Amino acid sequence: MTKAAVRLEAEAIFAAFQAAGGVPVEADILLPAEALLDLYGEDIRARAYTTQDPLRGEMMLRPDFTVPVVQAHMADGADPARYAYMGEVFRKQDSLTPRASEYFQVGFEVFDRASPEQADAEVFALISDLLAPLSLNPTTGDIGILMAAVRALDTTPTRIAALLRHVWRPRRFRHLLDRYAGRVAPHPARLRLLKALDEGKLPKTGPHIGMRSASEIAARIHALAEDADTPPIPARQAELLDDLLSLTAPSPVALERLRDMAVDMPAISAAVERFADRLSAMAARGIDVSTLPFEMGHGRSTLEYYDGFVFEFHSSDLSLPSIAAGGRYDALTQVLGQGRSIPAVGGMIRPHLVAQLKGAA
Repeated sequence: MTKAAVRLEAEAIFAAFQAAGGVPVEADILLPAEALLDLYGEDIRARAYTTQDPLRGEMMLRPDFTVPVVQAHMADGADPARYAYMGEVFRKQDSLTPRASEYFQVGFEVFDRASPEQADAEVFALISDLLAPLSLNPTTGDIGILMAAVRALDTTPTRIAALLRHVWRPRRFRHLLDRYAGRVAPHPARLRLLKALDEGKLPKTGPHIGMRSASEIAARIHALAEDADTPPIPARQAELLDDLLSLTAPSPVALERLRDMAVDMPAISAAVERFADRLSAMAARGIDVSTLPFEMGHGRSTLEYYDGFVFEFHSSDLSLPSIAAGGRYDALTQVLGQGRSIPAVGGMIRPHLVAQLKGAA
């Protein structure tokens, strides 16, 4: 597939996003690395191309458009606003796969306070309609429901914060949940450390290895000791969270099961009803929600700024990455808005994959 063919596909998608109300927006190719890498999360941190600039410090080649678009909007954007963007992004690959290291993204972002669920449906339906000729397979999820359940757990703020921090790292999240619920024993080395602390037998000196200061090490040891004395998460709450994490079903079935779960987890009720409103808004835009897949775990291995509705479109060729993806990122606008925030959702299409699939048809 030639670059010229990909660019033509990108320009066609970009024009469709502008026709839907997206104001064209540009983003620098070379971006300051320090703050952005923390926002993107571990996956992109490991795959970003970075370099040192003698005047500006560590810089990176643009790995994504959402963060710079949000930065620009929170600086001086209108309210509400819709944006369209097109350009290349850069991500290192650690193996020989169909994933490209340099490719176009074309995206559509909506900042609107009036009805977030309507905005979710707008972005999803717009991308779904554009990709309809390719007969792709959509998947949806809602990280907001999971986060609401975690925030309501009967445990310490420290443990809740740790679980929320690792929502996007499923294996680490599972390990922490099992540990906090008392389902796995502490590591022997941790037990020895806590026993020595309790008996006042910690060594006073020793080789200082690593980047942490002595005070940071001491604080961590005492945090572990405090956590060891924390009662486990109630077994019933942990079981309900297990059930929630395993939920995979067509959206109407998932909604029914979530409403049943909300009887025992009332903290998720508001998020579940937002899910219901989103399905209604999607149906009003012509989406067949009766078979639309919903997975509670979807989106937990992607960009760490998503905190609500998430979606992807995949080809039947499972060797290909997602053709399109997106989601809601309300908290990101608050982080970058320095106290101000606005509900926001967006999605992007990879035109090189669209062109590839059209060529194979």
